[in-house]
Amino acid sequence: MEAAHIAVIDIGSNSVRLVVYDRSGRAPIPRFNEKSLCRLGAGLAETGELQPEGFRRTVEALRRFRAISDAMEVVRTDVIATEAVRRAGNGARLVAAIREETGLEVRVLSGAEEAHFAALGVIAGFHEPAGLVGDMGGGSLEVAELTGGGGENSVSLPLGSLPVRALLAGGRREAKRRIDALLEEQLPQSFGRSAFYAVGGGWRALAQMHMAAKQAPVRVTHGYALDPAEVRDFAKSLARMPPSKLAAQPGVAARRLDTLPASALVLERVVKRLAPERVVFSALGVREGWLYAQLAPQTQALDPLLEGADAIGTPQARVPAFGAALVRWTEGLFAGESAAERRLRIAACVLSDVGWRDHASVKAAESFRRLLQFPLVGLDHGERVFLAATIHARYAGRPADPALSPAIRLLPEGARRRALILGRVMLLGYRVSGSVPEILANARLQVGADRVRLAIGAAARVPDSEVVADRLKLVADAFGVRRTEIVEAA
Repeated sequence: MEAAHIAVIDIGSNSVRLVVYDRSGRAPIPRFNEKSLCRLGAGLAETGELQPEGFRRTVEALRRFRAISDAMEVVRTDVIATEAVRRAGNGARLVAAIREETGLEVRVLSGAEEAHFAALGVIAGFHEPAGLVGDMGGGSLEVAELTGGGGENSVSLPLGSLPVRALLAGGRREAKRRIDALLEEQLPQSFGRSAFYAVGGGWRALAQMHMAAKQAPVRVTHGYALDPAEVRDFAKSLARMPPSKLAAQPGVAARRLDTLPASALVLERVVKRLAPERVVFSALGVREGWLYAQLAPQTQALDPLLEGADAIGTPQARVPAFGAALVRWTEGLFAGESAAERRLRIAACVLSDVGWRDHASVKAAESFRRLLQFPLVGLDHGERVFLAATIHARYAGRPADPALSPAIRLLPEGARRRALILGRVMLLGYRVSGSVPEILANARLQVGADRVRLAIGAAARVPDSEVVADRLKLVADAFGVRRTEIVEAA
């Protein structure tokens, strides 16, 4: 895994974006993200050419992005281009101009490649996803089936926000008819229907508006999942709104106003056509898929949640090795622990020291709020709340703390109890050991029907501490057990 920064520049039909990542790996974290609305695809359908203004703005954006990359000491900058550049008669001239002005080489993706990398982006961002990926950009819509290789069964349709906006100029009814005809002709009936992963800025903007309108307890686009009927109803309402009413909606991004009706209409018709079981929004797409494709197979096979937790939590910990010690100490804590529960327990252990610099009075609440927003992938909103609630309990937060609401409502009672137990056991582990892995390895927690016992190895000595006793009492309370005991192990 590289330690140096890498960058990807994505030249789309509507915008050009630079993302600088901290490093290459299974869960690269963005360090810098900037977009320029160059409208490169404007007028392309009518003329077949990139218009001078969009051409000029794109070259200028690449010059700026190259300067930023150089200043950040990026070791590799990859440039990819999609629908507008591959369709335009003067697309090759733009590629040449970028090379001359910046020294950067542009890889123009085919429609199949764009679908492939969008599918890989979803594979990179979720834990074992299954279903379909739809990536709506400014110029086209790619729909791909999620397979091991990423999107081999795919189609590319001219249903980007710019051409659909042009269709809407002729009336919504006619636009809908033409979209439906294209979807019926091009989308294979063999496509799976378990889930539809929505990729692209327009669809992310729609998800953000839905979260704002419904006052969603977690305002993170990645992993936001909705019932298809709810998606269709909301998208229909947006597609029909007059511009003034649309602009007044909560959560609306002003830069998306002119293309939002087109994005909403396409999403509504695609979901109707495919009839998935659920719609999941993804913050990762072609750029992240491009990076994922360059990883070794053994790196691709890693869990993105655990890799991301390690990238964030381990460098912030006072004792980097203590997260792994907690993982070992909590093995066997939950009888019948599933694989999904185990990966969350491991991630929580690795993230368990993220709030140590905060004042004691705010550690629990601030850690909870922070973890709800951390740039973690490979988890849904409920799992995100579980991690946050666990670290809240690790910092002695009360189960009735108002800071937990409303997000805690995403967790069923069993998961809330498990988060409380795990957090309290972590809290005890830190106190008993002083964050020293060797001391923790000499401690054993035994939970019985009538008591919770802490056994400490003779080398570490039994702590004569009211604080340890108090922490053990919190563990017992979480288990619903009244008696506690601290003994020296043989």
